[in-house]
Amino acid sequence: MFHKNIKLALAVLITIWAIYEFSQVHIMNGISILLLAGIFVLFYFKNEFILLAFLQLRKQNFPGAQKWLAYIKNPEAALTQKQHGYYNFLQGLMVSQTNISLAEKYFKTAIKLGLSMNHDLALAKMQLAGIAMTKRRKREATMLLAEAKKLDKQGMFKEQMNQLKQQMKKI
Repeated sequence: MFHKNIKLALAVLITIWAIYEFSQVHIMNGISILLLAGIFVLFYFKNEFILLAFLQLRKQNFPGAQKWLAYIKNPEAALTQKQHGYYNFLQGLMVSQTNISLAEKYFKTAIKLGLSMNHDLALAKMQLAGIAMTKRRKREATMLLAEAKKLDKQGMFKEQMNQLKQQMKKI
């Protein structure tokens, strides 16, 4: 919605307003206004459109997620580095069913920019392993699958990794 620097500027201005309200002994107004400033700080670190796209993906609504991601016009300038990584991660998930070369590019960019959660990084590497396997690059797929297994500490993707290993044996 707003550029990342505008969000910070709004948070600072709203915090100044809250301090003014505290100085006028309007304590509840000051607290409420500080909560409003907190929303802008939250949206600085977590982009609202990426959050909405994740919610659509949880419902398996790929067109809805694509619609929310389309609202981000210039991801390099409007997003922080981690947010840009998640933007590429989501784009890779969207196109992985139709265009695996483009999905590979998105996943590699997402890994390069960084993802906050280990299970997201494991999923990205597992997707890259699947893409490498379909392109008959078995060594790269094995290496990526091993990295994904190290990152998947909770065992969320254990079944999918076993399926990929079984398919790799057929190659």
